Amino acid sequence: MKINDQLKPKFRCIIHGSFQKHYGLIKQVHKIFIEAGIEVLAPSMGEIKSIDDGFVFLETDQETDRRMVELIYLHNLKRLGENGFSYFVNPEGYIGRATSYELGIAQISNTRCFFTEQPIDHPAYIHKNSIWQARRLANYILENNSLPAPIIKRDEKTIHQLWLDMMVPGSVVAVGGIIEFDNCKSSTEKEVLLVKTHKWGGKYSVIGGKLKRNERLDEAFVREIKEETGLRATIGQHICTFDQIKNSGYYLTGTQHIFIDKVAKVNKKRVQLNSEAEDYIWITPKTALMELPLEPNAKYTLELYSKMTVA
Repeated sequence: MKINDQLKPKFRCIIHGSFQKHYGLIKQVHKIFIEAGIEVLAPSMGEIKSIDDGFVFLETDQETDRRMVELIYLHNLKRLGENGFSYFVNPEGYIGRATSYELGIAQISNTRCFFTEQPIDHPAYIHKNSIWQARRLANYILENNSLPAPIIKRDEKTIHQLWLDMMVPGSVVAVGGIIEFDNCKSSTEKEVLLVKTHKWGGKYSVIGGKLKRNERLDEAFVREIKEETGLRATIGQHICTFDQIKNSGYYLTGTQHIFIDKVAKVNKKRVQLNSEAEDYIWITPKTALMELPLEPNAKYTLELYSKMTVA
C-alpha cells in the first residue's frame, strides 16, 4: 500500500434549517458544500413529499414516523468526526422550533456549529466566529484545510468555559489496542492491523471504542474488533492505560478520555471495514512507526507494544 504523507482531512457536515420555509436555500447550501468536496451526511436531497403539522417529509425519507426521521437525522451527528460541523440555514436569524431542538443537541454534544446569520429566535450561546455564508465557509475550508477557529471575546471567556463544562459526556472509558497476526510458520516480525480513520483526519489509528453499560473490557474489545473489521479475536496481555495525550486532536475536545489498550490475536487477515474507517493496512510495528502518519495515542501504544515484543 502506498503511504501518502500529505493526507488531507475529510470534512463532513449536517445542514439544518426550516425545510418548510427555506428548503430552496438549503438545497443551494447542499450544492455549495458538495462542490467543495465536503460530505453532507444529512439531509439526503429530494423533493418535498408531504408536510404534517409543520414537519416536512422528503421523497428520500425511508421512514414515515416523524420521530424516527428526526432521530436518524440527529444520529448522523455521531458520524461527523474531528472535522465535522453543523451548518444552520437561518436567513433573517430564523431558526424555528424543530431546528432549535437540533441546535440544542448539536451544541450539547460538542458539534461545531455555523450559521448563515445570528440567531434571533433561539437563546443559544454563539461565539464570535460562528456566522459564515455557506460559500465563504466552503472557500475557507478549501484554502486552509481546517474549520474556522472559535473567537472568544475577553468578556465572554467565563461564559464560554461554563458552556464547555456542560458538554457531555464528561468522561469516556475506551478499550482498544494492537491486533496482531501471528503466523507461526513465519520467523519474521509480526504484522499488526492499523486503520485510517475519519475522526483522526486520515491518520492511522488502532481499533477500539467506548465501553457499553455493564460491559467488561475484554468483551468490549472483542466486540469492537468484530464490528469494525469482521475478525474474531482472542484478547492477550495488557499494554497500557493512559489519559488522552494532550493536544492529540481528538474530535471530542474537552472530554476526559481514559484509554485501556491490550493485545488481540487473530488468525486471519481478511478485513471487512465498517463505516468507522476508510482504509486499513497490515504492517510491522517498526515500519509503521517509521513510515505511517499515526495519531498520537496510537503511536504511544504502538511504541510500548514494540518494546514489549523486543523484550
